[in-house]
Amino acid sequence: MSKTFIPEGYQSALTLYETQNAIGLIHHTFEENLSQTLNLKRVSAPLFVDPSTGLNDNLNGVERPVSFEVPATGVMAEVVHSLAKWKRMALYRYDFRPGKGIYTDMNAIRRDEVLDNLHSIYVDQWDWEKVITPEKRNIQELKFTVQGIVLCICDTLEVLKRKYPRITTDLCREVTFITSQELENKYPKLTPKERENAIVKEFKTVFIMQIGDKLESGKPHDGRSPDYDDWKLNGDLLFYNPVLDNAMEISSMGIRVDAAALDQQLRKADCDERRELTYHKMLLEGVLPCTIGGGIGQSRLCMLLLGKAHIGEVQSSIWDQETFDVCTAAGVTLL
Repeated sequence: MSKTFIPEGYQSALTLYETQNAIGLIHHTFEENLSQTLNLKRVSAPLFVDPSTGLNDNLNGVERPVSFEVPATGVMAEVVHSLAKWKRMALYRYDFRPGKGIYTDMNAIRRDEVLDNLHSIYVDQWDWEKVITPEKRNIQELKFTVQGIVLCICDTLEVLKRKYPRITTDLCREVTFITSQELENKYPKLTPKERENAIVKEFKTVFIMQIGDKLESGKPHDGRSPDYDDWKLNGDLLFYNPVLDNAMEISSMGIRVDAAALDQQLRKADCDERRELTYHKMLLEGVLPCTIGGGIGQSRLCMLLLGKAHIGEVQSSIWDQETFDVCTAAGVTLL
């Protein structure tokens, strides 16, 4: 059964032609804002990696990467899930100094994704990473960076609305910060997703911190790979989506693990075998720089700013027949 639904009376504010132009405007404007705000340099990035390096993102630990044989090298390659670990290695190789970083277009295939209004097997995001000093591995640096990203998004919306006055999207520039444990305490009878919807309906722009470790209920708010974000210094950025009347996650980010945090989280996640991988060895030996980074969904951001009801209105992907039928019946065109 399709998980897609189109709200009654929904109609896109822009034509298909205007939508394509608007997507280009969003990309250009937001990239410029982000690079200036966080002091980032654009770089090229891989579509696939050698799994023996440990550079692929394991996400929640259950998603299967798309892999294929490379006859010329004699190894199997994996299409990236994200570039969370690759970026940190790149900053080390490029010899970036504290206060400077990189961003890139990340394109991934997540074959096991459940398809609905917000999820596709094709993932496109701005992956970014910046070197920081060990002294800046704290919650204040995390919050400061989150606020900067939110302002970049809101400023991009203002440019978009000047070009297309029919767009009525409004975003809250003030971020409400809350830990996943505080959120569970606030809504103890709700599921994690229901908590997200409830808090975002109340405060509109929310950053939920400390995701990955178990809460007092015995379960984590959401899954997180143990080897990139420090579970005490990470979080998800959510905006209220009035079209679907729910929370929309735009970014997952955080200050990255140091050797101590990686050691602890590998044990908690029962992933000690990863200690033998190249990336993990370098981290445990203190070779890699301290960094902060994350991913910002490109299609998600376009969908939010343009007031679209389905992610397929702003990206090309593969959908099940029921999704096509639901969208066709509502007059929604999937790209």
